Order: sequence, then structure tokens, then C-alpha cells
Amino acid sequence: MSLFYNTLYYFQKRGFEVCRRIAERLGIRARVVRTTFIYLTFATLGFGFALYLFIAFWLKIKDLVYTKRTSVFDL
Repeated sequence: MSLFYNTLYYFQKRGFEVCRRIAERLGIRARVVRTTFIYLTFATLGFGFALYLFIAFWLKIKDLVYTKRTSVFDL
């Protein structure tokens, strides 16, 4: 049982943070976004989870491409 809780804790602390970033962008609580993804997943038989993974992948690529540089010498 400890392995389950350690895995759950790992994903909670170091997850993709998709819900938090969407919530910041929209100006709402992250809990509302998480609940929406959960209901969407159950209602559409997995589409919400697939959408979540797609957004996580897209945000990761966006973070890699668009990095904030403070000066020209940071290239």
C-alpha cells in the first residue's frame, strides 16, 4: 500500500501541471479544472484523459521552444 501512496504523491507533486496552468490562464481554481477533466473522462469514455495528455505534451513543447532569455548572451 505504501508503494501506491508514494506513486500518488509523486504524480501530485511532479505531474504535468496542466490543470494549474489552464486555471491560471482562465483565472479560476485548479480544482474546478481537475473536476471538469474527471467528468469529461467518465462521460466520453476516455476522451478527457486523451485531451489532458495532448495538452500536457503541447505545453511541454511550448516550454521548450519559448524560453525567456534575459539577454543576447544567453543563446
